[in-house]
Amino acid sequence: MKKYLVHVILAFFLLLTIISCGVKKNKEIQLTFDFSKNHVLDNNDNFSPDNQWLVYDTRTTDGGIAGGQSIEKVNVLTGEIVVLYKAKDADQYGPGVGAVSYSHAANKVVFIHGLQNFSVNRPYAQWRRTGVIIDEQQPGRPIHMDARDVTFPYTAGALRGGTHRHEWSGDGDWIGFTYNDAVMKALEDKTGESWNLRTIGVSTKLRPVRVDKDAEGENIDGEWFSALVVRVTPKPQPGSDDISHAAGDSWVGMRGYKKSDGSLQRARAFLGTVRSKNDKDVEEVYIVDIPDRIDIPGEYGPLQGTPTSFPMPPKGAVQRRLTHTAETAHPGCGGIVRSSPDGAKLAFLAKDEQGVQQVFLMSPTGGDMQQITTGKTPVQGGVRWSPDGRQLCFVWDNSIAVMDIPAPGVFSAPIRLTAKSKEAPKSPVWSHDGALIAFNRAVSSADGGSAEQVFIIRI
Repeated sequence: MKKYLVHVILAFFLLLTIISCGVKKNKEIQLTFDFSKNHVLDNNDNFSPDNQWLVYDTRTTDGGIAGGQSIEKVNVLTGEIVVLYKAKDADQYGPGVGAVSYSHAANKVVFIHGLQNFSVNRPYAQWRRTGVIIDEQQPGRPIHMDARDVTFPYTAGALRGGTHRHEWSGDGDWIGFTYNDAVMKALEDKTGESWNLRTIGVSTKLRPVRVDKDAEGENIDGEWFSALVVRVTPKPQPGSDDISHAAGDSWVGMRGYKKSDGSLQRARAFLGTVRSKNDKDVEEVYIVDIPDRIDIPGEYGPLQGTPTSFPMPPKGAVQRRLTHTAETAHPGCGGIVRSSPDGAKLAFLAKDEQGVQQVFLMSPTGGDMQQITTGKTPVQGGVRWSPDGRQLCFVWDNSIAVMDIPAPGVFSAPIRLTAKSKEAPKSPVWSHDGALIAFNRAVSSADGGSAEQVFIIRI
């Protein structure tokens, strides 16, 4: 009862703070206060469709997602906290839940869920997890998005490892993710050659996928059909467009990007790791077009893969390299590649001629990189677009900053929204109505501890 009263009092004073602020802008407000757990936004889409709630995970600092036990949401007006899902029989080895995202179109969330057969010998791992959906009308009831089948012969539409950083498409009909393959990890352990390579996949509500169950509980049915869409190889040819790693991905536009014929193309933008001509790893911006049907095998091999090869992309999945920084004085791109809502521009990080990390834009159809920030202080990360596509926010000089999108050839100065802090804020995310930016910051407790807390700021 005492703990309940404390939460009621905190919520009351939070509401008074928000009311007293009125329409005053740039006033940051702390929403969570519990130091027994973290409240991690993790660079995802955390606002509910009505902008009233923020969803987060409770991973531990030392154990990461393996120690995360619940998926929760906090109300931006009252500070009320609701538990949407709590992991069953959780301990230090799993199952692990985290990296949660809201759908844009419905009151549903998707997040990482480690396998339930975890143990000291089979702990949570990159290749031992799936995507789980919670419909808020049925909280606590997990819906397995991606099927998992690690016993040969494998199943088309199922995956063989672990999905991560799930992101809903604008219409809610697709989910994109990064992926690590358990079969290829086992091949790496056996041969000593690097095969545990991160890549990218998508799932859609094409049809449920049923798999043969195994005695160890490794195989899981899924309600969505899944496929990998990006090809990776452990040893890219130096100077080629082949890649050994794909991540930092997001959907292009709310509905795709416009092609030369005026039609819209569904796609994901990402960072792919190439080998430069002098044999160095370099991250470049890539894009992959996603076909409407992902259940038709493509030219590179079966959708489900083989014991010695990855699952291969479906017919019509075409990946293209957009940047070519590998042979420049300051090679490489960074961050998560973020698309404007209309799909016309991609934002990412790269270094300018002085070697300072800045924000750049470019078209998903190719062309020149457009530098839009300048100055001696590097942009630290967290680049996000406003819902109207007119502004970007990001972490800069240990603050949340915002800037207007300038015309080509023009630089724009960031405007600091939060005071510079000792600990840099993390994971900014814009509300759907453009009125709020939420973010994480580590806050120290009176006893010397620390926890990631959720903050909001009114724009």
